[in-house]
Amino acid sequence: MDLPVDEWKSYVLQKWSLLPKSIQVTISTAETLRDIFLHSSSLLQPEDEMFLKRLSRGYLVGKDPNAPLFYREEGNKKFQKKDYMGATVLYSKGVSHSRPNSEDISLCYANRSAALFHLGQYETCLKDIVRAQMHGYPERLQPKLLLRKAECLVTLGRPHEASQTISDLESNFAAKPTLAASQFQVLQRTLCRLKVKVQEKENLTETSPAALTKAFEDVDLRGENEQISSTSSSVGLCTDPLKGRCLVATEDILPGELLVKEDAFVSVLNPGEVPPWHRGLESKWDTRATNGDLYCHRCLKHTLAPVPCDGCSYAKYCSQECLQQAWDLYHSIECSLGGLLLTLGVFCHIALRSTLLARFEEAGKVIDKLCGEITNRGTCLPESKNLAQILSYDLGGESKNKGKTVETPIPGCDINGKYENNYNAVFSLLPHTGNHSPVHKFLCALSVSALCRQLEAASLQVFTTGLKSSKLKAAAAPVLYPELNIWGVAMLRHMLQLQCNAQAITTIQQTGSEKNLITNSRQVRLATGLFPVVSLLNHSCSPNTSVSFISTVATVRASQQIKKGQEILHCYGPHESRMGVAERRQKLRSQYFFDCNCPPCEREKQRPSQGPGREAFCCHRCRALLQGDDVLSCGSTSCTESVSRDHLVSQLQDLQRQVGMARKLLRNGELERAIQLLLGCRHAAESFLLAEHSMVGEIEDDLAQAYAALGDWEKSAAHLQKSLRVVEVRHGPTSVEMGHELFKLAQIFFNGFAIPEALNTIQQAEKVLLVHYGPWNDEIQELQKMKSCLLDLPPIPVGPDE
Repeated sequence: MDLPVDEWKSYVLQKWSLLPKSIQVTISTAETLRDIFLHSSSLLQPEDEMFLKRLSRGYLVGKDPNAPLFYREEGNKKFQKKDYMGATVLYSKGVSHSRPNSEDISLCYANRSAALFHLGQYETCLKDIVRAQMHGYPERLQPKLLLRKAECLVTLGRPHEASQTISDLESNFAAKPTLAASQFQVLQRTLCRLKVKVQEKENLTETSPAALTKAFEDVDLRGENEQISSTSSSVGLCTDPLKGRCLVATEDILPGELLVKEDAFVSVLNPGEVPPWHRGLESKWDTRATNGDLYCHRCLKHTLAPVPCDGCSYAKYCSQECLQQAWDLYHSIECSLGGLLLTLGVFCHIALRSTLLARFEEAGKVIDKLCGEITNRGTCLPESKNLAQILSYDLGGESKNKGKTVETPIPGCDINGKYENNYNAVFSLLPHTGNHSPVHKFLCALSVSALCRQLEAASLQVFTTGLKSSKLKAAAAPVLYPELNIWGVAMLRHMLQLQCNAQAITTIQQTGSEKNLITNSRQVRLATGLFPVVSLLNHSCSPNTSVSFISTVATVRASQQIKKGQEILHCYGPHESRMGVAERRQKLRSQYFFDCNCPPCEREKQRPSQGPGREAFCCHRCRALLQGDDVLSCGSTSCTESVSRDHLVSQLQDLQRQVGMARKLLRNGELERAIQLLLGCRHAAESFLLAEHSMVGEIEDDLAQAYAALGDWEKSAAHLQKSLRVVEVRHGPTSVEMGHELFKLAQIFFNGFAIPEALNTIQQAEKVLLVHYGPWNDEIQELQKMKSCLLDLPPIPVGPDE
């Protein structure tokens, strides 16, 4: 997904192995990215390009004229079964394969509007009705579309517009009586019903929709930071002789304080499972919903009614505005390359998009960077082991060199020492060229070379044409460097940067049936982006911040108190609550090229005998911790029990299979059978797993879900409280995992009408989640609705029964 598909990786690996040793050595010892790129590019042969094109053709990213009918019919089947969400996705796929101003696209938009109407998405339904009409919806079908429009307007409390729509419809009938008598009678009855509704609405004062909660975009950071864009005034930028650049607290910071709010410089939607059509699919048209069907490809907002690109079936957007912005900035170049970009992976796609976005900065600065990998103005340093160019910065916020010119700013800063979210900062991120393996550098260089050749072959004039968007021309369109090789070197740099600097943009998605009263959710990777400011955060296995995302915006909040002068730290993935020290250090070394010496790692290194931690096995006789390698012995001096590790691992795997079967029963609604199987799993787990083992918590959580589905709220709460204890031990009482679990417990108490317990749990959940997400999180909004509902209830009368 990040890197090219396996077939291309295997092909390049074989090509590398067949190269003469002298050429391998030349590429391996090349001192600059330019040399690596030019040497690799010279080795790209026509047969290599043909192989890559064959792989790319497997992705159906063009518009197939036969697909709209297929998707419309499949959507109709879902609609008849009242699966309106499923129908919406399929109609959207039909829209994406339709040509503009065709009957296909108008019918798909109209059908999608019907599904959206049943989902209660009336505003979006109206937009689809307009789109259907704009693309030439057949005259014979207009009456039912206008009726749907009138229904939406009445429901939204807009009776005057509804009345006008009804008048237009009646005029249409009088001018063109095309309906059969029976259809006309049905239509007349519907019109009469709507007129009554309109009159009822007109007798009331028409009100605008309720004012929305203050938009997330309006949330400001505390104070303006003059040194680093997108950060609070309580954050400072320094360099360290060992770590390089880092962010520090310039004053005491409280838990929950917003420290960074940064829009991605560049982001690319994770395509999810988009296999070539020939890989095991019954049809070449995929009916599964992927991220690409549900999220805008530019701003990443969730959308039920995407607007497709006119030129391809892959790119979809939440609005015409996003579509136009994407086209002006990069998609006009990317549109014809969809299959190739899916084949070459997300990192290559981001590398291309980054250089495309660089066109909109000052041309001279960009060309300086690309030609020499260092600006003539001193605003970007070359990659070097000596990053200890410390900008004298007082933690109180005053420069110690006040009144003096800083000769060597921190890498990524401008000549005045300011670090901003721009291409200069992106370019300054280290590619760690010397740390990547020679074959990896060859893979990246050959992939970028193939992409450049394709750009050249398509005669797209990528970097030499002026900008077509009048809006962007206002910012003085740059004259761009005409050599694609220069931009190829830049793309290679970005592709190598991404292993250490790419940020997974995540979102919380609900799992299980929509009918479930208790929300079960998981964090999923939605996209990959580059955030120049967030990239300044160094790693800790026990960080003092929490990072979350709303669309393309990353927010960093303090998850605990941070003292003035203390470094602000982020977890790159390996967290002390999820991995042992050896596994964490190995993962960080292989991906990020450093040995972690954070306090948790140092503590665990000094106590190597503490064993495998919470995921360990326990003695089935006395419940003490089992210790050892191939044969585990009870840690209790009074117990002589021993067992082979292989036997325990086999037991755990069998338990995991049983739990998987129980979850399948839950999904199918076979609740009693699922509960019996889970109770058996819990009994089995108690015989060989520690009480805080993750599998123990998962079983309790599944039991809570099952009893909630039966409406047995008391038992559901009891099991979830046991799961909560496991989460607290493993992740801590103020962890984000604890917040999600408390949210579920609050839902159970709320549905069980346990008012004091619900209010208490809501308060606990809010306290934890606010620290990690701020007030705009969906779960916090839901908690506030539950609390408001409970507080508005009339008091329960106390006294003797009559």
